[in-house]
Amino acid sequence: MPVLHITTNQTIPETDRPGVLTAASTTVSEMLGKPESYVMVHLEDCQDLSFGGTSDPTCIMQLKSLGLPEEQTADFSSRLCDFADVHLNVEPDRTYIEFINPPRHMWGYDRHTFQR
Repeated sequence: MPVLHITTNQTIPETDRPGVLTAASTTVSEMLGKPESYVMVHLEDCQDLSFGGTSDPTCIMQLKSLGLPEEQTADFSSRLCDFADVHLNVEPDRTYIEFINPPRHMWGYDRHTFQR
């Protein structure tokens, strides 16, 4: 159920992509305390992005998860910025992150929703 969308203007070499995806998936799993088997990561590199009027390295991420704990988003921001710095070569002050906690009935999987 957690999904991390990463969009960056950086180019991630084909040989590095599996490692970046694995690192992102592991980071999300550890942050949220959810099994990694539930985590999805979507990486879009080489995108036309500008931030602060320049096209220097930048990225935007969206972390969407059911029950996302709002009181932990500052910590999540720090950890995701560290991830972007290490794996995407994007400085923390050039990274935006949107946190999304959708209602359970608005998240589908395996022909159902997570509504109880």
